[in-house]
Amino acid sequence: MTAARSIPMDADFPGLPAEVVAAWRSAPDHVSAEIVDGELFTMPRPGAPHASAATDLVVELGPPFARGRGGPGGWVILVEPELHLGAKPDIVHPDIAGWRRERMPLIPDTAAIELAPDWVCEVLSEGTEAHDRGRKMRLYRRAGVAHYWLVDPRIRLLEIYRLEGGRYTLLDTWEGGAMVRAEPFDAIELDLSLLWAR
Repeated sequence: MTAARSIPMDADFPGLPAEVVAAWRSAPDHVSAEIVDGELFTMPRPGAPHASAATDLVVELGPPFARGRGGPGGWVILVEPELHLGAKPDIVHPDIAGWRRERMPLIPDTAAIELAPDWVCEVLSEGTEAHDRGRKMRLYRRAGVAHYWLVDPRIRLLEIYRLEGGRYTLLDTWEGGAMVRAEPFDAIELDLSLLWAR
């Protein structure tokens, strides 16, 4: 019987293979690189409709929830934070993530955040949809992210999921110019048409 070949692990991330971390660190700027379940995934950077939908959603949610203007406040909302989740860890950059202030009173003065968000929103594009609906959804579930939104600017659709009993339950979908109250931000009515404006 032969011994299993030892895989060199990275010094900064002892749960991850050194070659995977090296490839992640050296990924070119024109791709989005993430490590999920110990594997490197690179995807093309999404286009302007994706960026516009993410920006417009932050513009709508930021004042009432991050600032408390016209809403209850109590949230930290960040665009594309680097998250290191779990022991290995998984290294991802959600389009938008939010933490309740009682869980994250101050934004850490670090390049990456290890505290799992309370809410994540991924904006779907052709290059990211399978990753966002598959691997990333499973890792957010594993990390205990209570609320997961998927925004698809191509078909003007919003999907809302809640973590229940260790699984994501689809609560509702809205499309086009619907006016919606979507948890965890159901204290305000969100005009979806604002996310598709170009």
